[in-house]
Amino acid sequence: MGSAKATVPFSGTPEQEAKLLEVIAEKQNEKGALMPILQKAQEIYGYLPIEVQTIISDKTGVPLEKIYGIVTFYAQFSLNPKGKYKVSVCLGTACYVKGSGDIYNKIQEKLGIQGGECTPDGKFSLEACRCIGACGLAPVLTVNEDVYGRLTVDDVDTILAKYSD
Repeated sequence: MGSAKATVPFSGTPEQEAKLLEVIAEKQNEKGALMPILQKAQEIYGYLPIEVQTIISDKTGVPLEKIYGIVTFYAQFSLNPKGKYKVSVCLGTACYVKGSGDIYNKIQEKLGIQGGECTPDGKFSLEACRCIGACGLAPVLTVNEDVYGRLTVDDVDTILAKYSD
């Protein structure tokens, strides 16, 4: 496997940018405006790629390094787009002990992406999550709102196939 990261090209629309500029204009003079601006930007775009961070930096005068530091520090922000189908594998203790790490690895291999990434076609994104409170069903994964439990590595293909429309 090469180390080329699967990236989805940034495809912001003029409408999204107009909305973002409106939010910045509205909030930039408030104290502590950066977090609410970043939260709104993520609502608008679904994630915070460097292109969006740059717009925020240019318009607010906040250095890009500082914005990037905040975006990478807080788990609520994402540098990568989310797929149409968000696959999340629980790596909490109960799930991990029952093999969720192997399931996670199999999904990475099958989709050709690492955790936190999105497939180039924008269909799937993958992340690990902490306990979701379904320990009785361990190991568990979710695809958007759908929960799958008592999994084995062999179930991965069947589950992903359900979403290949």
